[in-house]
Amino acid sequence: MRDLGVGFRYLVQGQKWVGRHGRWFGFGLLPGLVTLVLYVGALVGLGYGADDLAAWATPFADDWSSPWLGLLRSTVTGLVFAFGLFLAVITFTAVTLLVGQPFYESLSEEVDRSQGGDVPESGLPLWRELWISARDSLRVLLRVAFYGVLLFACGFIPVIGQTVVPVLGFCVSGFFLAEELTAVALQRRGVELKERLTLLRGRRMLTLGFGVPLTLAFLVPFVAVFLMPGAVAGATLMARDLRGETAGDDRDGDSQGNDQERGNLPSFGGDKGVHHLPH
Repeated sequence: MRDLGVGFRYLVQGQKWVGRHGRWFGFGLLPGLVTLVLYVGALVGLGYGADDLAAWATPFADDWSSPWLGLLRSTVTGLVFAFGLFLAVITFTAVTLLVGQPFYESLSEEVDRSQGGDVPESGLPLWRELWISARDSLRVLLRVAFYGVLLFACGFIPVIGQTVVPVLGFCVSGFFLAEELTAVALQRRGVELKERLTLLRGRRMLTLGFGVPLTLAFLVPFVAVFLMPGAVAGATLMARDLRGETAGDDRDGDSQGNDQERGNLPSFGGDKGVHHLPH
């Protein structure tokens, strides 16, 4: 249970890190804002069409009398929207990380640099990193969809569907959300998806302590955008823990000063995996 608190502490430390490095926080907001606009439009569309989808999915109930017809379709409508929201929470991170790959990778490198020691770099061209990220995100999404369908079906079980299932849903969301975020740092270390999942399962409480509170926070409109930069920073710190890397002297203050003096900002180049402007 101690790991549960440690995971939450990494989440808080990540937010503090970007709070001390305002320039990185600002750049980290841009991908989230773009993705947010797309997702708000999709969820609004789902909200308007959920009733029709519920009616299409339950043709057998067309002849049911009131109030059973309304009760069934209201339940299905709620479950459809909840399922869409569940997928939105998971895929929002994946899409935002894909859109903001150069930004978040540079941010993650800077977090590593602030902890001292070597800064791992993938050495891959940017297009290759984007391809790997998109491929792994699709694999994760398929896993999430499987659990989502299973939980959706369990949602019809009386009592359990209204109590246990939502809790399990947040745990599943939190686990895979943590996977997506730690992938930024672990991918630079050459850690493949299968090994990343093994690392996270080996420290399940740590993973849930980081991912579940973040999942709950992401349910609040617009919060996800502002938490994403800190979430990437915190996930980098957690990835170091998962890999057993020892932090050096905390050089956050020096790093912040260097950011301001050198203009150490993310760029879109990166044939060798380095996404900083020349100094």
